[in-house]
Amino acid sequence: MTINLEQIDELRKRANVSYEDAKNALEKSQGNLIEALVYLERENKIKPEENACNGSEFFKKLKSLIKKGNETKLVIRKNDKIVLNICVTLAIVITVVAPPLVIGSLILALVTNHKIRLQKKNNENSEVNNFFDKMSIAVNKVTTKITKEMKTE
Repeated sequence: MTINLEQIDELRKRANVSYEDAKNALEKSQGNLIEALVYLERENKIKPEENACNGSEFFKKLKSLIKKGNETKLVIRKNDKIVLNICVTLAIVITVVAPPLVIGSLILALVTNHKIRLQKKNNENSEVNNFFDKMSIAVNKVTTKITKEMKTE
């Protein structure tokens, strides 16, 4: 019985073994793939996949979201000068670790007329930016009104 490369490749793919182990197992089992797998199992030569997480749909989605977050930037400007420029992934991590700090910083940025933007890789506008603009306008109206009232007193 001759063993061909396709059989060896198939056994290597299924059992995650070396060419030599795959060839020897197929020779001992006269080319029968199932018998070769059983033999490798008995000999404890079948290795687990090196990265079992790669096939998981959850991890693929998570990896995609992290990549997208790394490509999107959170940019805070004051008078066309960049004050903060970090990736969204880092911004999310900081938000999870220190939410009060982030909330306070965002409020302070809005009150001091800073512009907050999410900048995508291809510079397309995000709907979140429209929300930031509306918040900025509302906060500016309130701060202007408070400032005027304080001056008249």
